[in-house]
Amino acid sequence: MLRTRRTAILLAVTGFLFSLISIPAQAAPAAQNEQISFPSGGKTLHGSIVGPPPDGIRRPGIVLVHGSGRVTREKVRKEAEAFAAQGLVALIYDKDLTAYSTVSRDFSGLADDAAAAVAYLRTRPEADPARTGLWGLSEGGWVAPLAATRSDAAFLVVVGANGVTPVRAQSWSYRQWLRHQGVTAGPVLRMVSVSGTRIASEAGMFPEADYDPVPSLEKLRMPVLGIWGGKDKQSPPGEAAVIYARALAANPSYTMRVFPEAHHSLIRTTSGFDRLDALEPGYPELVGSWVHGLAAGAPASTSDAPPAQDGPASALTPLAWWESLWVQGIALLALIVLFAAYPLTALVRRRGEGLVPARWASATGLLTVTGLLGFLTVVVMSNGQDVGPVVLGRPLLWLLTQLLAVGALVSAVFTAVAWRRSEAGKIRLGMLLGGAVLLVPWGLYWGLLLP
Repeated sequence: MLRTRRTAILLAVTGFLFSLISIPAQAAPAAQNEQISFPSGGKTLHGSIVGPPPDGIRRPGIVLVHGSGRVTREKVRKEAEAFAAQGLVALIYDKDLTAYSTVSRDFSGLADDAAAAVAYLRTRPEADPARTGLWGLSEGGWVAPLAATRSDAAFLVVVGANGVTPVRAQSWSYRQWLRHQGVTAGPVLRMVSVSGTRIASEAGMFPEADYDPVPSLEKLRMPVLGIWGGKDKQSPPGEAAVIYARALAANPSYTMRVFPEAHHSLIRTTSGFDRLDALEPGYPELVGSWVHGLAAGAPASTSDAPPAQDGPASALTPLAWWESLWVQGIALLALIVLFAAYPLTALVRRRGEGLVPARWASATGLLTVTGLLGFLTVVVMSNGQDVGPVVLGRPLLWLLTQLLAVGALVSAVFTAVAWRRSEAGKIRLGMLLGGAVLLVPWGLYWGLLLP
């Protein structure tokens, strides 16, 4: 009888377990990903709400403001999903690109769009309007604080934000990337990060070049969380942390945090110059816990030690008159005309056998101008991150341009000697030598004639 009862119990338990196995497992409800639109000024912006599955609970909301570039909401979706996993309702949207390009952008207009996104998210049933704020990455670190002064944002989070102007940040970044590629020659570093950057700024290549974030930061009276990567090579993180803490001195609640091994955008990195495909561990959790913790009151201000930084982001002095875009443009045009005059006039002369040194001076002079323009184009197009092979501490293209400049001057010396002996073609030879004379100060300014 006892054995029969044990058998019956065993069969019952086994049947129950099999019945559990046979019931299809219910999948966890998918996270919210709703397509939305909202007005901003006279236009309509499109985006997505990314958050935990709707359950009737109003959670903290966070509007994500992009970094630089002609990007859409997808650029920050990874962060939005990470914050959703921390219980936040994120709004991501497509950047308005109608007036946004390499040479044109308007931080004020972008801030108005971010403020409009905050106003919209505060009306959503899944977001708590009293706990809805802003998050800005990189360029968004300039835009989001400005938007915070124009909205009812409850808090501000900035990641990889700059405390200096865009042109100073770009100058500093150029120097980091050139050194990373093995460039050690001082003239190259100075030409790219100082002379070239200043002239490019005057030419409009760095829109909002002199935008100062400090006035907006000084107006904030909401909790602020600033986060920086210790291996940031795109913007000077040490100075940013110091400038933020100083600008927020009157703010009752700010928190400055540093992830020593993180990249500029708080993703994983090995050196600061590469990007791995994952956010830095602990970063989303920090944002989530800090935002949720605001429900208990704004925390007292605290700051990590500023991260170490490879050299200061030095202020760039205004261009002198002889450095100005117009003077440099005239000098460039003059060099082309003077060096090209000799071979062009030879085409229309029936006589005019031409001097070999003059031909060399003309060719090498024109190639010097072309080489410098080509090198500057490479720097601008790659953002300084790929200047090609480096030889003797110099990019190969730069080194070849230097050799051409020296060759042009040496050829000009021989041309000058031949000019004194020649009875014909003195005007065109004089123009060629004029180009060589102009090449000396121009080459010194741009560093081509410096060791």
